[in-house]
Amino acid sequence: MALREILVVPDPVLKQVSQPVDKVDDELRALMDDMLETMYDAPGIGLAAIQVGVAKRVIVMDLAGPDEDKAPRYFVNPEILWASEETQPYEEGCLSVPDIFDEVERPTQVKLKYLNYRGEEVIEDAEGLFAVCIQHEMDHLEGVLFIDYLSRLKRDRAVAKVKKQARAA
Repeated sequence: MALREILVVPDPVLKQVSQPVDKVDDELRALMDDMLETMYDAPGIGLAAIQVGVAKRVIVMDLAGPDEDKAPRYFVNPEILWASEETQPYEEGCLSVPDIFDEVERPTQVKLKYLNYRGEEVIEDAEGLFAVCIQHEMDHLEGVLFIDYLSRLKRDRAVAKVKKQARAA
């Protein structure tokens, strides 16, 4: 496993739409392992392949708390089959928009379909933090960042702040 560089705004790669994966093989599992190690190191709770410069429909996630055992999850070619009409605001952040947090309104529940680490199809219901996180990461697969839901002013300020931090580093 190897750490990969996490792209940050305004990198244009983050706006690319990711392509479906043909099959889950050892090469893809190696990518997912690298992504997971990178996410843990950041630290974060979710990471889409495009955030490490790979335009494939792949997400890793671990929603375990700091005092809990790690619980890695893998999502290949995820699709939302259903989303609740009920929505709720949730304060989101993103490894590609470091140190910026703001509220985004999302459906409270979704039903999703994806392939797991072994390439098996899974259909699962998500709610709470899981629902928020999977929707956030799936947005990345479409070239959408959580700041795209904010006002133009807030979005521009967030990008300017990230650029300033990068210059200071």
